[in-house]
Amino acid sequence: MKTIRLTMAQALVKFLDNQYVEFDGKQQKFIKGFFTIFGHGNVVGLGQALEEYEGDMIVHQGRNEQGMAQSAIGFAKQTHRKQIYACTSSVGPGAANMVTAAATATANRIPVLLLPGDTFATRQPDPVLQQVEQSNDLSISTNDSFKAVSKYWDRISRPEQLMSAAINAMRVLTNPSDTGAVTLSLPQDVQGEAYDYPESFFKKRVHRIERTLATADMIKDAVELIRSKKKPLVIAGGGVRYSEAAAAVKEFSEKFNIPYAETQAGKSGNVWDDKYNLGSIGVTGTESANLIAQCCDLIIGIGTKFNDFVTGSKWLFADKEVLQININGYDAYKLDAVQVVADAKTGLEAIASELGKIGYKSGYADEIDTVKDKWEAEWQRLANVKYSEEGFVPEISGHMDHVLKEVAEQTGSSLTVTEVLAELNNLLDDDAIVVAAAGSLPADLGRMWKCKTTNVYNMEYGYSCMGYEVPAALGAKIAAPDQEVYAMVGDGSYMMLHSELPTAIQEDKKINVIMFDNMAFGCINNLQMGSGMGSFGTEFRRRNPKTGKLDGKLVPVDFAMNARSYGAVGYTVKNMDELRAAVEDSKKQETSTLIDIKVLPKTMTHHYETFWNYGCAEVAKNKKVEETAKALKETRKKARQY
Repeated sequence: MKTIRLTMAQALVKFLDNQYVEFDGKQQKFIKGFFTIFGHGNVVGLGQALEEYEGDMIVHQGRNEQGMAQSAIGFAKQTHRKQIYACTSSVGPGAANMVTAAATATANRIPVLLLPGDTFATRQPDPVLQQVEQSNDLSISTNDSFKAVSKYWDRISRPEQLMSAAINAMRVLTNPSDTGAVTLSLPQDVQGEAYDYPESFFKKRVHRIERTLATADMIKDAVELIRSKKKPLVIAGGGVRYSEAAAAVKEFSEKFNIPYAETQAGKSGNVWDDKYNLGSIGVTGTESANLIAQCCDLIIGIGTKFNDFVTGSKWLFADKEVLQININGYDAYKLDAVQVVADAKTGLEAIASELGKIGYKSGYADEIDTVKDKWEAEWQRLANVKYSEEGFVPEISGHMDHVLKEVAEQTGSSLTVTEVLAELNNLLDDDAIVVAAAGSLPADLGRMWKCKTTNVYNMEYGYSCMGYEVPAALGAKIAAPDQEVYAMVGDGSYMMLHSELPTAIQEDKKINVIMFDNMAFGCINNLQMGSGMGSFGTEFRRRNPKTGKLDGKLVPVDFAMNARSYGAVGYTVKNMDELRAAVEDSKKQETSTLIDIKVLPKTMTHHYETFWNYGCAEVAKNKKVEETAKALKETRKKARQY
């Protein structure tokens, strides 16, 4: 057996450079490159290996470990999980910073390879700088935190352990039914230890992403269920996009007269104005989708994990039978569904073939057109909502007129979120990619963003991780360099994490940040006030010397100036003319841009024909809180229990 003597870190890099995936007959390199922040624990181990053995992989310098890992997630999401980045950090706080990103990846079923440095396998010296010591178990380090949020976790305590660990890592990263974050913990002494590795370990490996077929009995059960129903509704999840099955969903709907709704992960699989596309479903959904969900007699989930925002906390279709087509058996079993455990595309096509043989058609008449027309009228109303000092339109989360007036006077802007989004729909290129994650924007974009081409909506809503937006926009831009990429972000999320904006500038990867500045964690402020509370700790206010509380004057921030300090082009927008001018000028720029739009709070969209279950105090001095808790308790009784 021929061998090659390498350090463990060198062997890892050389191995990763030779991994490929094949999907529908097309091969491509799987590991695009590395995001790195070097420190003690990885700089002279894995860092040295990358300097000498990076091969065809590209190395990017991150600014924050969570941020660079979120960039990797945004990239993998945009490539439909067919190509990924690895991320390496130092030991200790650098590693801990990546734990949130690992959770984001795993919650969304997105592959990302995390390679944190670790303490010494020899425990000499002990303790090492940045080590967290557990007196009850000296084997524990910061990296054990990744176990709860990784789909595969391993610690390479000897250089020869790398071989089985690396192959298992690839098994999980390329498995569409069970992927997520993979963490290989790399003790800093072992990274530099040499071993005579078999040359065969470094051969080109092609990992085939298979289209798993359903069994005949699964298809039979599905067909029998559908044929017994008059009004099914398809819910297209992220698995539809990752399987590249959106065209099959469209064909299925047209052939059998069955409407479909989209989850946040599934949105932009098909264009917004497709005849059977009802828009987003659930808590962040459109009125059209949620009305049909209530009157249908069968839910057909395709590639969705049925989280509470999709199901309306299991209230939206509590009394409906469910069919689930999903490559993941765990997800397929949810809601006591009839299961088709298969690739989304092949599973749906097999069902369609059998339904075609019996000439199945749904019983929908004009209901689909009726609800779509009704929603379009509502969309137009939202697009034209204006603020006036006499009082704000009450339909839009309408309360706190005095705060609206205060913000309008302080910023000089009376722009509403919904009118801005409507205008941006017209201003941005049809193939522009929109990236978002948390706060009220997922609901607003889910309802109002009209995707005119496919695969242009990169929404992280499995973990709803604030701070995903700007880093993930960089990842999306690397994946789609010829398209404009826009991070739609609130001021709260931006201040939480925008670390990779300087990285985008450094790499000449132009991204555009569209900032919705409402001087608050607006979404959560809505939740607390809608539940009967006052505005407590969610608006960005100074501490009031008279009350001792955070109820003083609002704290303004010049985000455009912040962006310019990094080298981006910054714009401040307070009216529609300035918005149009900023967007058009930003398209001419070759570097990254930030458009700071001063918007009024309480001007986002609200719930349409659905329910969201959340905890609320049953006992409170404020009777409105008690009333909310009582109403929630009653509505929960109408929700599905399993």
